[in-house]
Amino acid sequence: MAVGQRAIRGAVPEPKATRQPLRQEVVDGIKSYILRNQLRPGDPLPTEPALCEALGASRSSVREAIRILTALDIVEVRHGHGTYVGRLSLSALVESLAFRGLLSPDDDFQVLSDLIEVRELFERGMAERLVRSLSGTQIDRLAALVDEMRRAGSGEGHGFVEADRAFHTLLVAPLGNDLIGQLSMAFWDVYVIVAPHLDVFTHEHEAATIANHQRIVDAVRDRNPAEFAAALTEHYAPVRKRITEARARR
Repeated sequence: MAVGQRAIRGAVPEPKATRQPLRQEVVDGIKSYILRNQLRPGDPLPTEPALCEALGASRSSVREAIRILTALDIVEVRHGHGTYVGRLSLSALVESLAFRGLLSPDDDFQVLSDLIEVRELFERGMAERLVRSLSGTQIDRLAALVDEMRRAGSGEGHGFVEADRAFHTLLVAPLGNDLIGQLSMAFWDVYVIVAPHLDVFTHEHEAATIANHQRIVDAVRDRNPAEFAAALTEHYAPVRKRITEARARR
């Protein structure tokens, strides 16, 4: 019996390495084509029949791969015109972060807290470069946005959050870094989800936010990186505190 069992076991073939799904092969093939040909955002890709022939894949496999790459913003389908290299943005990450916040009330606080930390690290870490690079026109625009926040806070205007968002977008604009800009926008997209839970934003908090933004503008105008970094720290500290308080209430 033991001999028979050994014989049966010996007859069982060794497990074969799992073959990569064809869909993923096609996805990787299209990405490799973009890299090999050093294509840039907006450059056209081969037609669907040409991709099928080049990759040895069926039309359905190519179409599914294109859908996946479109969701990742690696390619862009322009109906009636063809398929092009996409913007290669962080839109998929932003969507994922925002959706995570919608799925879980606990996660949205954590996502917002993480994004605040990342944004502050970028702004503080680039203090010298930002203070040096912001033009006089950009500084005037930052000051105008603080005035918009001030008017909104006093009831004479509207769009406090929009002005705050525009302020931080403009603040990092001189870096010319799409990654930083998109992560900054991710913060605001998640903030819109979390904001209703942060119901401790009092008039006092609003006044402090305006004062801290004004301090940032003054530091940039004076070309003072140390004061700029200190103003950012003072600006973000109460935001973190409000998130901690809101999380504790839940």
